[in-house]
Amino acid sequence: MADSRPRYRTGKVCYIEIPAADAAASAEFYARAFGWKIRRRGDGAVAFDDTVGEVSGTFVPGRPPAGEPGFLIYVMVARAGAALEAVRAAGGEIVRPVDPDAGEVFGWFRDPAGNVLGVYQQPGLAGPEAAASGAAQHG
Repeated sequence: MADSRPRYRTGKVCYIEIPAADAAASAEFYARAFGWKIRRRGDGAVAFDDTVGEVSGTFVPGRPPAGEPGFLIYVMVARAGAALEAVRAAGGEIVRPVDPDAGEVFGWFRDPAGNVLGVYQQPGLAGPEAAASGAAQHG
């Protein structure tokens, strides 16, 4: 059985602060688009954990959005096109669609608060996720 605990090591990306005009609305967007777990911290701030529990963060009201591509954070996905459709369905905007001819498969989106982030299609991830989903549905 694989170890499910997060791996801690110096240099690991561990925490992200995402600017948000409305923390609850941003939380809903990321939960719908990517399945992030949303929670309240002890101080009452709205926070999140990624789908594997290795990166967490919070939504920060009053901070200007990162609205222009510069320093970009990418969310790992099995299928970039499907992920961007989920972004759109959750209320986001596609900034750079997937280029099917590119060597690396990725796209950029703008969340409802105006932040630009990316999705990165991890090679080989679609099969194991589909198998795990099928096993969960039939288990």
